Amino acid sequence: MTALTDELAIGPVRLPNRVVLAPLAGIGNWFVRLQARRHGAGLVVSEMVSSHAVHYRNARTHRELLRIDPREHVGGPVCVQLFGADPEVMRSAAATVAALGADLIDINMGCPVPKVCRTGAGAALLVDGDRAVALARAAAAGSGLPVTVKLRSGWRAGARDGIELAHRLVREAGVAAIAVHPRAATTAHRGRPDYALAAELVRTLDVPVILSGGLDSAAAVHEAHAQTGAAAVMLARGSLGNPWLFEQVLGTRSCAPGDGEVLAELDWVIEQASAHLGVARASRYLRRFYPWYVERLTLPRVAARALQQAVVQADSFAAVRELLESSLAAQPA
Repeated sequence: MTALTDELAIGPVRLPNRVVLAPLAGIGNWFVRLQARRHGAGLVVSEMVSSHAVHYRNARTHRELLRIDPREHVGGPVCVQLFGADPEVMRSAAATVAALGADLIDINMGCPVPKVCRTGAGAALLVDGDRAVALARAAAAGSGLPVTVKLRSGWRAGARDGIELAHRLVREAGVAAIAVHPRAATTAHRGRPDYALAAELVRTLDVPVILSGGLDSAAAVHEAHAQTGAAAVMLARGSLGNPWLFEQVLGTRSCAPGDGEVLAELDWVIEQASAHLGVARASRYLRRFYPWYVERLTLPRVAARALQQAVVQADSFAAVRELLESSLAAQPA
């Protein structure tokens, strides 16, 4: 079995290692991707972007969601994930994304959110194989780039729709890699991922299989990688506020970050978010980020919980920093 530090080819695109930042809906903008790259990710994937919004040139989508910072390309390729249900719209959106500098196109066929599925996109494609194949073909034709697909193992618990669809996508649409989250769409993140099913897909598919789901620590990543033989692993919620997980998985770091590192990393995030959104919007946007970083601090559980509640109500970055520093200072030496 190959090591996660080894290079990987997805079509003609080469990754310097096999640890990937997952497409994090509502989170994975350019500076979150750049953060993962700074900490060693071999491939970074955008949050899912509406192909409809790209095609019809929605201003916010083009200005914010499609922004690729040149620094993201230093150390590996950048992938943009699209979702949608219309092949011609997907073709157009993929062409736009390629022109903006993406190296790969990923299509979301696993999102279980009802408002996405009702449009025929996301996990709804698990049970609409003809449309799924047409979308993948269209993305490849429009972009000229390798196309990958992220999907679930099936629509309902025990179903194999996703496994069967993965084979069709490779065989009929030439998809270059499959990222699989081996849980059913209807179970969301509940229960243990079916790594045995993922291992079956690895054995029977002729393209790289990237494993997602349940990979929230370096130990969990290495255990799942050994169990499945996946070509690569995809870090998602486990990396939120914890970019050091990339280093731990790659073996370049063995210890948890100190409090000073955590505060410095959060300062970096605040600086990038302010440049991206402006100070006022960034202050609101980062309220979801603060608890992830508080979790990394060496605080007792009760103090950490109180601090998490306080920082999301703070009205400025200065107030957030003051709360963080005073909470740490109040702990016994």
